[in-house]
Amino acid sequence: MSPAVSIGRVTHPPMIRRLVLLALVVVLIVSGCSSGYQDLPEARAAQVGTTSDINPRDPATLRDGGNLRLPLTEFPANFNELNIDGNTSDTGSIVTPTLPGAFITQPDGSLKLNTDYFLGAELTGSNPQVVTYTINPKAMWNDGTPITWEDLKAEVDACSGRDKRYLIASRAGFERVQSVTRGVDDRQAVITFTQPYAEWRGMFAGGMQPRSMTANPDVFNTGQLDAPGPSAGPFVVSTLDRASQRIVLTRNPRWWGPRPRLDSITFLVLDASAIIPALQNNDIDAAGVGSLDDMVTAQRTPGIVIRRAPAPTWYHFTFNGAPGSIVADERLRLAICKGINRQAIVNVVQHGLTSHPAPLNNHIFVSGQLGYENNSAPGDYNPDQARRDLDALGWKLNGSVREKDGKQLSVRDVFFDAQSTRQIAMIAQQNLAQIGIKLVLDPKPGTGFFSQYVGVGDFDIVQFGWVGNAFPLSALPQIYTSDGDSNFGRIGNSAIDAKIDETMSELDPDKARALANQVDTMIWQEGFNLPLFQSPGNIAVRSDLANYGAFGLADVEYTAIGFIQG
Repeated sequence: MSPAVSIGRVTHPPMIRRLVLLALVVVLIVSGCSSGYQDLPEARAAQVGTTSDINPRDPATLRDGGNLRLPLTEFPANFNELNIDGNTSDTGSIVTPTLPGAFITQPDGSLKLNTDYFLGAELTGSNPQVVTYTINPKAMWNDGTPITWEDLKAEVDACSGRDKRYLIASRAGFERVQSVTRGVDDRQAVITFTQPYAEWRGMFAGGMQPRSMTANPDVFNTGQLDAPGPSAGPFVVSTLDRASQRIVLTRNPRWWGPRPRLDSITFLVLDASAIIPALQNNDIDAAGVGSLDDMVTAQRTPGIVIRRAPAPTWYHFTFNGAPGSIVADERLRLAICKGINRQAIVNVVQHGLTSHPAPLNNHIFVSGQLGYENNSAPGDYNPDQARRDLDALGWKLNGSVREKDGKQLSVRDVFFDAQSTRQIAMIAQQNLAQIGIKLVLDPKPGTGFFSQYVGVGDFDIVQFGWVGNAFPLSALPQIYTSDGDSNFGRIGNSAIDAKIDETMSELDPDKARALANQVDTMIWQEGFNLPLFQSPGNIAVRSDLANYGAFGLADVEYTAIGFIQG
């Protein structure tokens, strides 16, 4: 599922499943209907992989100039997305319009070559697997350095996982590369694999970094803490104002592709509760719609429309399986899963946002994506079975809370402090209390959430989301292997590792998807995490904004975004 570029079209880095904080404002479901809600259009069920809703217009007909204003939840801690601390949706939003990539994802999930950066990216050998990338001779970094085969080699070396000094977000694909060599000239890279890699197109599909940022581990880890490194997109970061929490992108004067319609893109760090009011006050131009109240407020705001295309972003509970954790035993984790009513959570979170709220039942594919199957049986809601399982594990009721060897079954749930996340935690708390588990709610601020709590395993359960894309298999080694770079719960086993290796080595897409679902079934059986729901993808946007809105699986064409004339 994992969550996520063209010259003229810039995509999120598909090889990395990005972290995201849920910043929805959830309304409680009460009996009866609030007045004024009945005139809302019917919300769609969450299905990705079919369409985008972006008010498509010929860029040539749009106004030349303008500033697109977008919200952020936090100022990035690291502008290097390949680094574990930079692997967040906020960082991706900022740097995606500035970085190169080889493929553009279409609304249906299919790929096309991004010829602004690459004239070819082809499988040129199968035994061993060889991929040849031919770089557009016009492509250069904004410091004037040409993009060459050495940039691809340095990124492979950094992200392969072989040098542990590199604090990488994902090694998916990179660890299988035997060599990256110069082709017919400096503008061609020949990549030879030691093992086949199913999603090779995802390795350089977007978010590529220059070798000046990847060749040295210290630079890789800390060289972009204060500002991004050299870029090569239609936009460059021109203003970083930490005092006012504002970041501005402007047109790249060295850009060789289609001229962007916008003059600039401005990002403002806002508290979750301030985003919809900022849209009302004409301080920003687009915002995610996270609740029925958000929907009503946005639709009643003059000049605002709702655009809809379900997204591959999904929210979950992750467990801490590290030795010494109270939930280190997978049998206990599975009992907890059986004690949480996911449908009740979805009913609250997606009330009014989709016509058929439903839990997500797969760790790899989202609903509507090719390959999606319901493998959730081991984690399905069954409180009676959960009670029996807890009894069998020796956790006996003592009053309202179970105990074992004099220790209470008290589990700490860490989450980003927002109304929505607190509501999710409270529902789980109520559910688990009914089977004798005390869920302690531990809300945390958004700043430093991943680096201070998630990344260091300071949780029993943690709530956050993954941003996916058209390369769902890339999440397998990143998140679900025993030593995965984003396996924050340190849960895994050799059988799953072997099945993931088999899946990633399968070049037949249909067979690879079938193997991936075998992996998903195994992940459910070990209680790795508990998927809750995927985003219905409702976006409130200014009505005169074109080529922007709910993108679904598709990549954003940043040079095409603009405002309608008039």
